[in-house]
Amino acid sequence: MDQRLVAGYIKFKKSDYILEQEKFTQLANGQHPHTLFIACSDSRVVPNLITHAKPGDLFIVRNIGNFIPPYNDQDNFAGVASAIEYALYKLKVKNIVICGHSQCGAIASLFVEQKTQNKSYPHITKWLTLGHPAKEKALKEKPNATIEEIKEYTEKISTLFQMENLLTYPHVKELVEKNELHIEAWHYNFKTGEVVAYCKEKKEFIPLEEFLE
Repeated sequence: MDQRLVAGYIKFKKSDYILEQEKFTQLANGQHPHTLFIACSDSRVVPNLITHAKPGDLFIVRNIGNFIPPYNDQDNFAGVASAIEYALYKLKVKNIVICGHSQCGAIASLFVEQKTQNKSYPHITKWLTLGHPAKEKALKEKPNATIEEIKEYTEKISTLFQMENLLTYPHVKELVEKNELHIEAWHYNFKTGEVVAYCKEKKEFIPLEEFLE
């Protein structure tokens, strides 16, 4: 067993757990998160750290590229879809945040030419097709940009495409139309610590702090 995990657990049990013991006791009776947070599996992205959220605040879904497959009632073992259903029907969350991030490996992979499909990871190859619409839009809208600029732009607008996919879920669309559910698209730059979010009025990503003004 990796000793770093054991040491980390011991530190948690002796400090963090004690500080939040009352909270953990309350959580034993059930969870009531206010937000479904959909993030990338990238180890550099830590939702609770970014938002300073406490245990029980966020219901978190993580996958490669923070992608959301369009609604399909015929899917088998649909992990993302089942998490969305649980968050809405059982937990009654009021917010959904789709959070992309800088130097995303999933987005970078979209720009790597693959002449033949690698049989070692067929699931990754199929999963990455969810990012193709964002890639195509970025290439069309940024013809003179550098590849790094295009990748960053793709990371951001991919969250908007995932938002569109999210709205194909009937219950999601219904709650949004009733103004009972709010969906936000974020982009986190772990090099600077900055988070920008899409502003529907300005039709662009702006610093998260501006939403408090």
